[in-house]
Amino acid sequence: MKTFLASLALGLGLLTGGAAALAQAPAAPAAPVATAPAPAAAASDTAASKAAAPAAAPAAAAPAAAASAPVPNKGDTAWMTAATVLVILMTIPGLALFYGGLVRSKNMLSVLMQVFVVTALIYVLWSLYGYSVAFSGGNPFMGSFDKAFLKGITPDSVAATFSKGVVIPELTFVAFQATFAAITCALIVGAFAERIKFSAVLLFVAIWFTFSYLPIAHMVWYWDGPDAITDAASLDKVTAAAGWLWAKGALDFAGGTVVHINAGVAGLVGAFVIGKRIGYGKESLTPHSLTLTMVGASLLWVGWFGFNAGSNLEVNGVAALAFVNTLVATAAATLSWIAGEALSKGKASMLGAASGAVAGLVAITPACGFVGPMGAIVIGLLAGLVCLWGVSGLKRLLGADDSLDVFGVHGVGGILGALLTGVFASPSLGGTGIYDYVANKVAPDYSISGQVWIQFQAVLTTLVWSGVVAFIAYKVVDLLIGLRVSEEEEREGLDISSHGETAYNR
Repeated sequence: MKTFLASLALGLGLLTGGAAALAQAPAAPAAPVATAPAPAAAASDTAASKAAAPAAAPAAAAPAAAASAPVPNKGDTAWMTAATVLVILMTIPGLALFYGGLVRSKNMLSVLMQVFVVTALIYVLWSLYGYSVAFSGGNPFMGSFDKAFLKGITPDSVAATFSKGVVIPELTFVAFQATFAAITCALIVGAFAERIKFSAVLLFVAIWFTFSYLPIAHMVWYWDGPDAITDAASLDKVTAAAGWLWAKGALDFAGGTVVHINAGVAGLVGAFVIGKRIGYGKESLTPHSLTLTMVGASLLWVGWFGFNAGSNLEVNGVAALAFVNTLVATAAATLSWIAGEALSKGKASMLGAASGAVAGLVAITPACGFVGPMGAIVIGLLAGLVCLWGVSGLKRLLGADDSLDVFGVHGVGGILGALLTGVFASPSLGGTGIYDYVANKVAPDYSISGQVWIQFQAVLTTLVWSGVVAFIAYKVVDLLIGLRVSEEEEREGLDISSHGETAYNR
């Protein structure tokens, strides 16, 4: 009966959605070379029969549209395929090993299992309805079910990029975005590691993915694509049909709000709702293998180039900019974190270096295609120090047992990066500015204070939305199947009690 109720609740919820839209100033925010503010946001709403242009492109004679239909470039397609593989590498094995090394040996396999199976679950849900809800027209908060089960998407279907007349295969875009959804959900696992039921993880993730990840992705990244913008009137039309935060002008190149803040808040709520691990603050709960954590962090860094540079959707100078920024911001954060450790604790640690690298990767994610390399270094330096405080001082203030510091690194780093994007995207500070698709050039005016205010609204929206959805989802799961394993099972370790196997035979 509980399973039936859970399925019924989830099914009913899928039929709901919000509505309302806010428009933005004349220029649609973007980086030069016709790059829009949202990275993987420009999927056209076209099925195979409409593959000639983005969904809401201005009306044109059918024969003319068919004759001039853009064709995907093989180089762009090859790069996006490689970028998708790199993001898969981030999740499995990257994130799995990073998290696995941080828990005690008796819980190693449970974390690997959670990350691995959550990834598999989200890939399936993404294909069934996730892609359609996130990247089709509907209302400012959620898309429709027009592309449920990937209906109408064929090898000939195309998705828009951020340059007029440039497209990629829509199936490539579907796969790329599936990897974003999967790693976001998998990130949450670290907050309640070592004490949650495996079945509870899967049910929670299914609910949260549906009602938090998909709406936030739609709000931040959905629009009709650059080909739909030819004049001020068409820009107004695109803005009215876009996601709520995109229409406001929020800049998020690769997922500061959609991925990191979204997951960080859900993890923090879970740490509070599920409660602390047995022995927290009294017993040693130290990582069992920092070697594996370092390997995982290194894989994350490598894979993140696909995450950030791939979010440009095509191979050009902006992709190169995102690549370089990912390189230098991560390095700067690594150095600032271990410097902060050395000053406060007297020693720099391998765990600190790995954590600093991840903090830098998180903070540069929303900014990577909008800021210059020097701005990226500043963001990285600040991220290392601020996230070090996030996993120490802030964590003590909050009093939650966020096992693997999901909020301290991803939540705090995502907030910092999202806000600093508004600062360093300014051309006066080496940034790319905002691209005007009507004039087809970078807009001459940029207000740092105005953009930071827009960024703040996006951060606040994500914090509240994800927090509320996560709290309700945890309570629903607790009511239906229970969240936490028994004290006996927790002491034995989840590897044996939940999966009947061990990571290490001794």
